Amino acid sequence: MAPLDNAVWHALAGPQAAFAVRQGSAVRFRPDVSPFLALPDQPDEASWHDLAGLLGPAGIGALFRRHTPDLPDGWTELERFDGVQLVATDPTTVQAHVPRAPDGADLVPLGPDDVADMLDLVARTAPGPFEARTHELGRYVGIRLDGRLVAMAGERMHLAGGTEVSAVCTDPAHRGRGFAARLVAEVARGIVARDETPFLHVLADNHGAIRVYESLGFERRTAIGAVVVQAPRDAQVRQVVP
Repeated sequence: MAPLDNAVWHALAGPQAAFAVRQGSAVRFRPDVSPFLALPDQPDEASWHDLAGLLGPAGIGALFRRHTPDLPDGWTELERFDGVQLVATDPTTVQAHVPRAPDGADLVPLGPDDVADMLDLVARTAPGPFEARTHELGRYVGIRLDGRLVAMAGERMHLAGGTEVSAVCTDPAHRGRGFAARLVAEVARGIVARDETPFLHVLADNHGAIRVYESLGFERRTAIGAVVVQAPRDAQVRQVVP
């Protein structure tokens, strides 16, 4: 498997190891950062035992990878999300498509002091998992109107040579003004400036967002999915290593 096929694993085994909690050959983000967990590219029976120990009895997490292995006996699939992975294979294309900021909507950096507003925006827009410490994963930028945060985007998973654009969301009352395109382009521009490749994920049926990303120079790479799983109820908790 290519690293982008199993991005969570390669992020937590690499540049984002500081955010990892691991048990044997299973790993997950710290719960206040992200619900995503991961197995090696080719998991074996021991890997699933490690993951069960990491989650604990009936523990829940989300596997996010191109090919989701069949769940062993005792595991339960609670929900599945079909998505698309897009990659800016030609960084110069992204740089050439950075749109101008709409009048009165300058971009602002977002940090620890903005977490409450970021979580409020996420609650209104549901862009995907975003926890109290997700902002620590990378650079986030937003748009405020009359002091209220109405749009944002930022960086989530970091792999060797690539960074994910994530948490792209706009308040429903302000959609159609080009905010998402401007924010994604700005975040991608920063990634390219580090000589890294931007990539992102979107639900397969979100055709409007896919069109926006393609207009910015992103190209579809592969189908990808998130599967919410529950560990066996008799899973034995093991000593986890932060």
